[in-house]
Amino acid sequence: MSTAKHMHREAIGVNDATLHYLDIVYRLTFNGEAANTSEIAKRLGVTPSGASVMLKRLSERKLVQLTPYKGATLTQQGRRIALRTIRRHRLLEMFLVQVMHFAWHEVDEHAHTLETSINDAFEERMDLMLGHPTRCPHGHLIPARDGTLPKVVDVPLLDMPIGTSGVIRCVDSDESDLLKYVGEQGLMPGTQFSMRGIAPYGGPVMVETEHGILSLGLDVAGIIFAEII
Repeated sequence: MSTAKHMHREAIGVNDATLHYLDIVYRLTFNGEAANTSEIAKRLGVTPSGASVMLKRLSERKLVQLTPYKGATLTQQGRRIALRTIRRHRLLEMFLVQVMHFAWHEVDEHAHTLETSINDAFEERMDLMLGHPTRCPHGHLIPARDGTLPKVVDVPLLDMPIGTSGVIRCVDSDESDLLKYVGEQGLMPGTQFSMRGIAPYGGPVMVETEHGILSLGLDVAGIIFAEII
């Protein structure tokens, strides 16, 4: 049985709520840390107690692992199912931007609504029409159908040495207002820049693009990842 068919078979009987939970746990644990129940609840718009009940159910189904005082992580099976949903979500975001001409800060909510509704044929047609993209409009990696992720060399903007140049590859946020602001500053994926400095004691981060020097707060700089050139 092919990997794609195996993934589809695993998802049989997994309802939309389960897929959304696995999606959010994957996003929150991508850096290797466990996902806090309160943060999961916030992302999904539910109460912490409701999230706790659902996570226990997912743990019983061997889709997540719960660690006391730390939070939730995905099991191998849970991760496979989550990556299937992540792939569809990010392909939908690309489709909404490139074909339907939504702004990049508008697409997360629409993709979240649609990601559990489309089938394999729809997914494959989107992928073909878009030219098999490897990143979404925000620069997040799009998993392949077998669940693998492209190899990248992204580094946090805050880790770049002063004086180096780079290309923005990812803006790691799904907050509409924040993405709109970052876009208005011209800091979307593909933008070339130079790292000019970081003021001490929590001061601003200075970067220079073709439009001039920008002063970024740490909250904004902290969601930007780049490839050093």
